Amino acid sequence: MKQLWLGLIVILVSFLSACSNENSPPDVDALVYENAKPLSDFTLNDQRGELVTKQQFLGQWNLVFLGYTSCPDICPLTLAKLNAVYKNLQADYPLQVWFLSVDPKRDTPAKRKQYIDYFNPDFLAVSGEHKHLFPVVRELGLIYAISDSSESEYAVDHSASVAMVDQNGAVRAIFKPEFKQGSVPLINATTLTQEFKKIADYYKN
Repeated sequence: MKQLWLGLIVILVSFLSACSNENSPPDVDALVYENAKPLSDFTLNDQRGELVTKQQFLGQWNLVFLGYTSCPDICPLTLAKLNAVYKNLQADYPLQVWFLSVDPKRDTPAKRKQYIDYFNPDFLAVSGEHKHLFPVVRELGLIYAISDSSESEYAVDHSASVAMVDQNGAVRAIFKPEFKQGSVPLINATTLTQEFKKIADYYKN
């Protein structure tokens, strides 16, 4: 009888452990919101001059990166990495990559199109007036700062993180860049791909 009870206890512990592992949140380095943060509606424009609203987020996973076309290092390197991520994921996950330009003064639709086509013409290169742009960036959990200088050449400070927006238009996670001495902060494409899969599989509808 004692052996029977011990056997039942082992089975019960194994079952509870399996259930616990199945339902536990994904073990990732990314910042994951257990309750996704819904985005408000917005009005911006893509690289073809067409209107972009929150509707463009719906029905697929989205990766959003801030930048500007005059960026000397972080932006082109990150977009190259995001292109690799996109190619690794698109067969199994409906995915849209967004390049959100935070330099609307210089980054016209034509300039954004030429820039993004170099990396992947399927990506969205979106921008708009700061009064429309800044609230979207803030809700994404990202940040940028731009000088009021009248100089034609200037730098724009912006997040090097990548936001993950779910199929319902809500922020699900933030992928943080790696900081290595002597290098600019950049995401790790392999890590992002692996963690994206874990998060998407766990929170899939």
